[in-house]
Amino acid sequence: MPNDPQKQQDDTADVSFADILNEFESSNRPAPKAAASPRAGKGRGREKRPSSPSHRGTVVGVSSDVVLIDYGAKSEGMIPVADLRDREGQLSVKLGDTFDVSIVEFDSEGMAKLSRTTGPRPRDWDGLTRAFENKEIIAARVTGMVKGGFTVDVGSRAFLPASRSGVRDAAEMEKLVGQEIRCRVIKVDIDDEDVVVDRRSVMEEEASQLRQNTLATLTEGAVVRGAVRSLATYGAFIDIGGVDGLLHIGDIAWSRITDPASELSVGDVVDLKVLKVDKQAGKISLGLKQMSEDPWVAAVAKLSPGDRVTGEVTRLTDFGAFVEIQPGVEGMIHISEMSWTKRVHRPSDVLKIGERVEASVLKIDTAAGRLGLGLKQVLGNPWTTIKERYPEGKVVEGKVTRLAKFGAFVEVEEGIDGMIHVSDFTNEKRIEHPTDIVKVGQTVRAMVLSADPETKRLKLGMKQLEATSADKFAVEAAVGDRVSGRVIRVRGNSVTVQLGEGVEGICIVEESAPAASAPASGGSLAAQLAAAWKTGVKPAASGIERYKEGEIRAFTIKTMDAAAKKIELTPA
Repeated sequence: MPNDPQKQQDDTADVSFADILNEFESSNRPAPKAAASPRAGKGRGREKRPSSPSHRGTVVGVSSDVVLIDYGAKSEGMIPVADLRDREGQLSVKLGDTFDVSIVEFDSEGMAKLSRTTGPRPRDWDGLTRAFENKEIIAARVTGMVKGGFTVDVGSRAFLPASRSGVRDAAEMEKLVGQEIRCRVIKVDIDDEDVVVDRRSVMEEEASQLRQNTLATLTEGAVVRGAVRSLATYGAFIDIGGVDGLLHIGDIAWSRITDPASELSVGDVVDLKVLKVDKQAGKISLGLKQMSEDPWVAAVAKLSPGDRVTGEVTRLTDFGAFVEIQPGVEGMIHISEMSWTKRVHRPSDVLKIGERVEASVLKIDTAAGRLGLGLKQVLGNPWTTIKERYPEGKVVEGKVTRLAKFGAFVEVEEGIDGMIHVSDFTNEKRIEHPTDIVKVGQTVRAMVLSADPETKRLKLGMKQLEATSADKFAVEAAVGDRVSGRVIRVRGNSVTVQLGEGVEGICIVEESAPAASAPASGGSLAAQLAAAWKTGVKPAASGIERYKEGEIRAFTIKTMDAAAKKIELTPA
């Protein structure tokens, strides 16, 4: 009759077994009809109860359910296979093995159910007393449950307090009934036939000894087999023979995992490699993934910088994205390698977890186990051909994307921005800030001033598209027209002539050609030009030496290139 184990703990250790047993027997059997025997007094004179002696048995048959044992009787006995399995679930005996057994009971057909004896069993009170005094470990069989603990057969009836049984919950207590145990006698009262045994201390001593033996034999690199005892967020604890080792989450699989429960379950039996042993601290680090080949080694042997690979985005960080290109092999795409043209602030703006991408291998660091990948490299660099697509003088149109104190950025194509410096907005006035002329989102026309693929800079200008004095002169004048202008520079036979504000022409003078008209001096350029038209000019001596800087001369327009703003003159 099972009881609540929490109520059966330490308060029973000092209770007389005789009192408990008498209470149990009086409530479960009728009172004896005959008078008590005269020998029923206390002490050695009392009639001894029969014990369950040990027998030497030999395994003569093994089936899926039971093991047949020849123990010297007329017929064989049997032991359930489950009672003879080791910690790893393997049958611990084979045909021909011999060991001590004891009779548990007989079935309806007369076959004995046996149990394996795990130690010496006292046969009389002298043996119990000797075991008590020498603190020997003896074998016993749990026969039942009583208030506060268990009845145990040690050659005589004994009491095992629940607190010293080594089990806690009711289910474990029920399973203990019928089992062979190893225990130590902690109390003997021959007069009262009061025997108390302790199983927990024996279990603790054996576990400690097993732990010491295991630690002593463990070496780094050794392969061990163990059972998963418990799981945690950071790994699993593995029982490898009386001692627990830690299997860290990072050593469970070559692929990155976030929950040990996705790979392991409590009770799983696994083979592992010992990674580190601290015998003084009793700490053992184990590895499961180390039992298989590192896929990184095989992967890097086949990869070279420039190769293209495909994989799945497994996680995103502030600085990049990790891509698994094959099980257990990850590469990292740095945020700077995601786009040629866009300024990427967060990897999630470009990639999503679970997305399959194609990338280019940039760097392989075998020693550090790092694989650098690039996303933008598979798309092609638009800056490579920027000069061919945007030559100097080309007029482009685009939207203003952002403003800075020094200028405005204009998107000329997706991902390509050109910059208009604050000094290149207009010829009409000096501006302090781009907002004086443009605003974000406004569409503007500009001229390409320069393109640099190395620095990834495209320089634009708006004022270069404004109509100048040269443009107005080109509209009003024509080839063959007679014009007057001031000589502003004489270099060899080349004379540079100012035809108006911001308008210049070049006259190539030959030595034999007649000189231009007589000089007119005084007043502004406009006044001198007007006077020349009204009064005319007088012939002068021929020769380049007749041209003086600052003089007003008459010329004829020979050629005019409005686009290039070039005017060629001849002496009039």
